[in-house]
Amino acid sequence: MGILASPSTAGPQTSAATSARQLPPQARQQLALDALARLPITQLADQHHVSRKFVYQQLHHAQHALEHAFQTPPPDQPDLLFWLPVTKPWLRQLVLGLTLISHSSLRGVCELLRDLFDYPLSIGTVHNILRQAISTADRINRQQDLTGVRIGAHDEIFQAAQPVLVGADVASTYCYLLSLEEHRDADTWGVRLLELTERGFHPQATIADFAGGLRAGQAEVLPDVPCRGDVFHALQTAMPLVRYVENRAYDAIASRSRLQDRQARSEHRQGRKDLSLAGQLRYARQAETQALTLADEIATLIGWLRQDILAVRGSDYASRCALYDWIVAELRLREPHCPHKIRPVRCFLENRRDDLLAFAKQLDGDLLGLAEELAVPTTLVEDVRQVLNLSTSRPERWQREKALWQRWGSRYGVLREAVAERLGQVVRASSVIENLNSRLRSYFFLRRHLGGDYLSLLQFFLNHRRFVRSEHGERVGKSPAELLTGQSQPHWLELLGYRPFSRN
Repeated sequence: MGILASPSTAGPQTSAATSARQLPPQARQQLALDALARLPITQLADQHHVSRKFVYQQLHHAQHALEHAFQTPPPDQPDLLFWLPVTKPWLRQLVLGLTLISHSSLRGVCELLRDLFDYPLSIGTVHNILRQAISTADRINRQQDLTGVRIGAHDEIFQAAQPVLVGADVASTYCYLLSLEEHRDADTWGVRLLELTERGFHPQATIADFAGGLRAGQAEVLPDVPCRGDVFHALQTAMPLVRYVENRAYDAIASRSRLQDRQARSEHRQGRKDLSLAGQLRYARQAETQALTLADEIATLIGWLRQDILAVRGSDYASRCALYDWIVAELRLREPHCPHKIRPVRCFLENRRDDLLAFAKQLDGDLLGLAEELAVPTTLVEDVRQVLNLSTSRPERWQREKALWQRWGSRYGVLREAVAERLGQVVRASSVIENLNSRLRSYFFLRRHLGGDYLSLLQFFLNHRRFVRSEHGERVGKSPAELLTGQSQPHWLELLGYRPFSRN
């Protein structure tokens, strides 16, 4: 029975513990100050109805605070900038930031925490932190409304021989499709596009390269949405032909020059020309002339294709089509001189005219609608377009513009600004998707095998990370999701349920 505490002995201890817990911070501070002033510990404990042990604890807290406040830093230690409370949620944010912002590998995250924070963390724990963020990221991705997508860009990127289907909005760069697949055929593309339509995806047009599965899948799911041809890929197909015929012309020049030097040495030694070299030199001069002529003609034709036909500031759609067909016909005439190089380019251009010039057809329709909106003749709109096509260094531009100002007055100024705005909105190439692919590759090289879950987290981060800089001023300080919706959104860490650290 002696081991049981009686009410008379348990009562004061319980009362002292209760009083200590209920003691407010200001009273604890005053208690510590009185203890530092060397007032009797017993008297202070009785006065506040606490134990002597509690008084000594407050005294030690006060002494530690004073020592820390008046401690002189070593001469070689830099001044303290700010205090950082390292908590488990903060460490999870650091893991996400190192992985997504700094492109760090999982082992790199573990090494940094071990070396700089003296905090060992296993690879499994880092993996679990990423997994915890994936569910929230995937839910946010699927909830995003895609009705604001006007022009979509589609492409395929490969990782360890597995295709990844990619799609992004041209205006906002919002990535609405990032899917790891086993195939890239029409059925796979059709299924993914069908899933996007359930979220409101129905753009005016899309732009892509000439992959058969991509275009066939869109034709099945979105038959009323045209898929424009990517001008960049067309020029990438044509420009190697120019370099090839130019290099062949240089080789012909070098070959003729070598034979000519040999003939000169032979004539100097023997006092007469070598007949065999003379015949070779005659054929070499003919081959040089033909190679130079072909190189000049091919360069001119491809230059017209790049600068006049496929350029934004060009003629109307009908004129472009006529010049396009003429260039294809001219390439066909020169095909016998270099069939293995000219024929593939000629066939590519011949089969892709409507896709490559779809932007010009849409531009003509937009300018026609602009003429009706501003109640001006269509001929005036075409004149304005031709003026804007001229270089500002040419006197002809200012002469024609002066005549239009004199005839139409301020109406010409309004129309010129409207036409320039329409020309600036033309989309000819899938540059946005190529830029996105370049950023994705910097993440893909860290992992040989990708997972759909990881791509969901990566898609979320790219869509909600704010642009630090951009050639387009309206994008700076905003995320692709904010540009797509036109509404401000929280920081991407807040969307994942974290509270980002901020200094006082």
